[in-house]
Amino acid sequence: MAKIACIFPGQGSQYVGMGKELFATPGGQEVLATGQRVLGEEFIRILLEGPEEELKKTAHTQPAILLTSIAAWQGLQETGIRPDYFAGHSLGEYSAYTAAGSLSLEEALRVVRRRGELMQAAVPEGQGAMAAILGLENAKVEEACHQAREEGGWIVGPANYNSPGQVVISGETEGVQMACQYAKELGAKRALPLAVSGPFHSPLMAEAGKELRQVLEGVAWQDPSVPVLANIDGQEVRERGMIVESLVRQVSGAVLWEQSIRLLGEQGVDTFIELGPGKVLTGLVKKILPGATLINVEDSSSLGKATCIFKGE
Repeated sequence: MAKIACIFPGQGSQYVGMGKELFATPGGQEVLATGQRVLGEEFIRILLEGPEEELKKTAHTQPAILLTSIAAWQGLQETGIRPDYFAGHSLGEYSAYTAAGSLSLEEALRVVRRRGELMQAAVPEGQGAMAAILGLENAKVEEACHQAREEGGWIVGPANYNSPGQVVISGETEGVQMACQYAKELGAKRALPLAVSGPFHSPLMAEAGKELRQVLEGVAWQDPSVPVLANIDGQEVRERGMIVESLVRQVSGAVLWEQSIRLLGEQGVDTFIELGPGKVLTGLVKKILPGATLINVEDSSSLGKATCIFKGE
């Protein structure tokens, strides 16, 4: 029998004014009020009005995307839909656990704001970088990073296995540049530097992970209502005891997105609903599982379309 997975975007999908229409719905109003209470009026103003430079700061971006994603989830819930799985890309994993009832929205906002602060502060500006390697198989991307580590002594490695032919690498700036050069020599079509504020999902984030552990251990975690796919190993998390360790490892480890989506496909999932800003994840799923049904919910129009689909109108 066909199954449904709800998926939640991570950093990079944000835009000023995202979620504005969703926040006007009854469920969305509650979500926005919680955001205002936890993060303050100034944060809500940055989310809805900008400026973009402020929204792009990691400590603002992460709670803003989570808030928008949960507003989308609240709207979708009113259709009566019951997904079989949740998954999220990096930050989106926190949205997934919130939707699955493992922690309250209030706790989630506090955690991801602190996560954003820790990640932003982990590496001095300019000392870390990320780049997207396009058109090269995973093993060769790994080989390019290995060469940069061996020959230059740099810290660099895969950060996101996004889809076939798209792997993001992360680490020390010179190491990323060297690995990009090796990747081109190995046949990569392109190696694109990413406009990010730090080398996320690399060993340079290990210290942030240690501090994040203390934050996560202060959360009253619950078992997820349905399985959540963990980024760090692509496996199902069904019990609260597994959550903290996987989220700590996730900060400095690679996001196995392609592997996670393939696993969901093997479990019979054929419909993926992206909840939150943009369509980055449905674009990746299309490359991983070309036959899947893809839906996104980020505003009143897309919510209306999703409602019609699931209510059979």
